Amino acid sequence: MNELTAQSGVARSSSGLYRSWFLLLLVLIYASSFVDRIIIAVVGQAMKVEMNLSDLQLGLLNGLAFSIFYSLLGLPIARLAERFNRVALIAISITAWSVMTALCGTAGAYWQLLLYRLGVGIGEAGSTPTSHSLISDQFGPRRRASALSIYALGPPIGVLFGALGGGWVVQHMGWRPVFFVVGLPGLVFGLLAWITLREPKRGGAEEGAARNLETVPPLRDVLKVLLKSRVFVQMLLGTMIGGFGQYGINLFIPVYLTRVYGLSYAEAGLIFGLVIGVGGLIGNLLGGPLADWASAKDRRWYAWVPAIGTGIGFPLVATAFMLNQWPVAVALLFVATIALSMWNGPTFAIVHSIVEPRMRATASAFVFLLMNLVGQGLGPATVGMLSDRFASRLFTQGQFHLSCAVAGPHGAHGPAVQMQGPLAAACHDASANGIRYAMLAVSIALVWSSVHYFRASRHFYRNKQS
Repeated sequence: MNELTAQSGVARSSSGLYRSWFLLLLVLIYASSFVDRIIIAVVGQAMKVEMNLSDLQLGLLNGLAFSIFYSLLGLPIARLAERFNRVALIAISITAWSVMTALCGTAGAYWQLLLYRLGVGIGEAGSTPTSHSLISDQFGPRRRASALSIYALGPPIGVLFGALGGGWVVQHMGWRPVFFVVGLPGLVFGLLAWITLREPKRGGAEEGAARNLETVPPLRDVLKVLLKSRVFVQMLLGTMIGGFGQYGINLFIPVYLTRVYGLSYAEAGLIFGLVIGVGGLIGNLLGGPLADWASAKDRRWYAWVPAIGTGIGFPLVATAFMLNQWPVAVALLFVATIALSMWNGPTFAIVHSIVEPRMRATASAFVFLLMNLVGQGLGPATVGMLSDRFASRLFTQGQFHLSCAVAGPHGAHGPAVQMQGPLAAACHDASANGIRYAMLAVSIALVWSSVHYFRASRHFYRNKQS
């Protein structure tokens, strides 16, 4: 009897160790994908100056060039994940996006950068929904929001290391080597996933007599289940609109810090990493466990946690972009990032509670399709477009792009310490205020997002199964 007890204890310990490694590796893979996704934000100002890009062109590289295929291919690849080995899909995906990221460092023209960024998006389309499905088959409903929140630490970890390392490299070596530094480590993670991870039983973590479908439901059945849930629809709207505001703001923060406050690339990268990386880590660590704990008494907390976080984030962000002292502005952005990062775990816990196990990769992919197409696709592009327009209107000494091109690339886009002459100073002021007003305009979306999260909580009250 003692021998059987000891063997059972060893098995449980081994299972616990494997689950820890399983989740850790998926977090590292997610972090690697996010480094490759946001690295344009870190090197963007240097690319802009060297290649004489507009803010709209920079916004497209940051957003739509990546997200269009990332979003659209997410659903087809998720359908494969419902049928085939998910570990293999992740290993193949990380290899693809890592190679395409490294190729960005070889681009000699803007169209080549666009093409490689499309390739990064194609590769990353196979990762996150597939990982969500794996996690929900390893962790039961009572721990799922916490596990998904831990998985969501990947983006802030990726931002932290990408911003710190990328900022230093671009400051001392230029922007091209950055893509090799951040792209190639992903190949190691892909190999580790292939060798060490096991494909879990679908639905194996469910409590009681949960039904595990042997066949994969058609896409229309998955969408029907999701869209008939009023809770899901409101959470989806909150996530989409919040993503638009957050991606638009976050991916221009290094540009904003360099242009408005005159910080160096390394300094802007460091602040970006600390604000979005550390702030995101804290917010994700709080959001999921807090929702799991509070929802034991009232399931509406799964909606209230992101609603309150997003609602708190808006005034902090808006105030930060109206200040001229960067230390205070950065402190406000840090606190805002904590609040704005609490949505992930609770949101996907709701999504996965609505659908069957063989629907989960598809359900996550559907959320990411809309969140990334609207959020990362349109958010940065909108900030870039508004920045160009505001700058043109604020510049009173002729046509902004033509006049400021004569003043030199630093006249329009560089830090204030490099200004020489009244024309260059006028170009800088228009460019700096243009990006400031664009960020303020897009931040209003956070209020709209919070409203939808609160509306989702009302439907929990009416129908606890929705």
